[in-house]
Amino acid sequence: MLAERLTHDLACVLERPDLRVIAGGRRIGLDTALERAFVVRADGMVVLGAPCLRRPACAPVVLRHALELARLVEAVPEDGVLAGLCAARTAALFAELDGPGGPPGPSPGPWWHADMAAVASPGADRLRQIWAELAGLQPPVAAGCADAGAFDRLVVRLETLWPLLGPAEQLMAEGGDARLAIDPATGLNHYGSSHRPRPWAVTYASSTASSVSERGFAGAEAARVRLVLGGLTGDGARVRAEMVAEVRRRIADHYGMAGTQGVVLAPSGTDCELYALALAMLGSDGHSVSNILLAPEETGSGVPLAAKGCHFANDTALGAQVAKGGLIDGFPADTLLLAVPLRQPDGASRALAEIDRDCSALARRAWQAGRHVLLHRLDLSKTGLLAPGLEMLDGLAEAARADGVPVPDIVVDACQARLDPARVRDYLDRGWMVMITGSKFFTGPPFCGALLLPEGVTARLRDGALPAGLADYCHRAAWPALPAAQGLPAGENVGLMLRWYAALAEMTALREVPRPVVRARLARFLGALEAAIDTDPDLRRLAVPHPARPPLADAWDDRGTILSFFVRDPLASPPCGDDSVPPGFVPLGLEPARALYRWLNADLSRVVPEGADRALAGQLCHVGQPVPLPHPMLPGGVAGALRLSAGARLVSGEPSHDGLVPDLRMDREIADAQRVLAKIGLILRYWERLAAADPVQTYAPLPAMDTGPPVILP
Repeated sequence: MLAERLTHDLACVLERPDLRVIAGGRRIGLDTALERAFVVRADGMVVLGAPCLRRPACAPVVLRHALELARLVEAVPEDGVLAGLCAARTAALFAELDGPGGPPGPSPGPWWHADMAAVASPGADRLRQIWAELAGLQPPVAAGCADAGAFDRLVVRLETLWPLLGPAEQLMAEGGDARLAIDPATGLNHYGSSHRPRPWAVTYASSTASSVSERGFAGAEAARVRLVLGGLTGDGARVRAEMVAEVRRRIADHYGMAGTQGVVLAPSGTDCELYALALAMLGSDGHSVSNILLAPEETGSGVPLAAKGCHFANDTALGAQVAKGGLIDGFPADTLLLAVPLRQPDGASRALAEIDRDCSALARRAWQAGRHVLLHRLDLSKTGLLAPGLEMLDGLAEAARADGVPVPDIVVDACQARLDPARVRDYLDRGWMVMITGSKFFTGPPFCGALLLPEGVTARLRDGALPAGLADYCHRAAWPALPAAQGLPAGENVGLMLRWYAALAEMTALREVPRPVVRARLARFLGALEAAIDTDPDLRRLAVPHPARPPLADAWDDRGTILSFFVRDPLASPPCGDDSVPPGFVPLGLEPARALYRWLNADLSRVVPEGADRALAGQLCHVGQPVPLPHPMLPGGVAGALRLSAGARLVSGEPSHDGLVPDLRMDREIADAQRVLAKIGLILRYWERLAAADPVQTYAPLPAMDTGPPVILP
């Protein structure tokens, strides 16, 4: 009976998608007579003991520790003590990740947890004490590995390894800014997403940020293991350098680039903007730069600051504390930011011809004033707009040559990455820079970007130097190995690297799908969802023209993949204060729309009254963050447009849907998206009740009942 229950409990733990990925094909056994939490046998098998049965709340942490130890001992059997200590650090950090919304770990954990989770590694005496507790969990170590002098040597090795040790989901939250930090109360970051797989949540948030899939998590986890094993074998620096080069090469291959010299890794699209300005300065022949930005309200929130060479947050990707809005060292104060709106004051899209005229006029005035021009093409905005037109940009280059001035630098903001790789290759062939990310359409973790450079711009890095202040933002390895980048610090952004490995797993999966199939799947999903939105009286779809692109065989990017819509305000009064007049469609303002966005991603089953659809209320739904847009029914105010987006994972298949034939899988995707719309309707029905409770987003649905306080491991 005891063994049966332990078997059941273990099966439940292995249902956790992160642990399922890490376990892989590892053999895991049970021994109810074993009074240790677990033991790793010499053949690599993990055996869990009776304490896991008595304290099931601790089972995820115990299993994570055992799996890490088994892998490291197997890889470096001659270095068992170091492997055991490294595995213990990963386990201790893993135990800290689960907040109230997730399975509890040991609280407090084994007495060594605090030491192994600390910022700095323990001293030799403490390590010796910790090892006395850990030694029985693994096969005996070689003679001399744990003698008196061994721990003095281990201190030195652990100091180097310490920053690289930890679960992949924690390391992926580093090397960005504070928005990546996981809130322990919710298990989610600023974007409402997680670096752990979250297959129970319905997710169409690729216009903002997605939780990592099991496929992406496996890519990041495999990369993390390579980092750790490189460090354990004393080859860490070479392995890290190889991995950064590999990320740059795989990005180049995806976009058909001849080599990696034109790939600059960046933590975010906003960092890409900063890099593009720096490169425009290198090509300006000493002239001041006028930076022409399209619809700054429909790009990243920090982009306008980065476009002027200013700090766009209070901390940088490398952890430097800076003054948001202050000028970055090496960027001149006379950079001009010129904005061209894509929408009219009432929120309607402007005609492309008007946008083209504005961009052309601003560029001409700038070069006539002796300034160098950096002009953006937005492909696409947060709501799917594309501008300015290719013909205007080509004509502008000809006009500059005719006037005897340098041709404007063009940078394409393709951070949404909702375009065929052949389009990116065409942009580069035109001599334009291109900003891309792996974190939007490709559904990789937030904060993984890259700036792609044509040969003419790459050549600028052979002379001069990048602004000194970029040393707070990026490492030298992220840039081509050319003289201008030599002033940047050595090292690697490990978090950025792991996030890119997760995104590259999704990019590879999409590339394996034939383009006609990509087109058909997107068309089927988007057509069904457009019809569902258009027939829902609580919703109004935002009219967005399909992207105007040159013909391309089997193109899938000639239709919008972001569906933006307004939601009816359930508290809106009839117009003119006349209750006898049926109200028009009054959309939610920005702040109420943000509340709706959060409540969709929350388990509402405990808030809605009896008789409500509690299964629907409990469904976690993650959509794109509301975009502030003017609306004629909100004079002087802005509405919040929510977004449902089709991402790469919709096409290639969410791994948790494995086993479904393609047609049935697409039926499920459409039904899931319709459940999002149904939950919006439920929220509107109980708006005041929900507003009073203001439930928070959570990584997983709330447990059906209180499981009591966490239990302590011996």
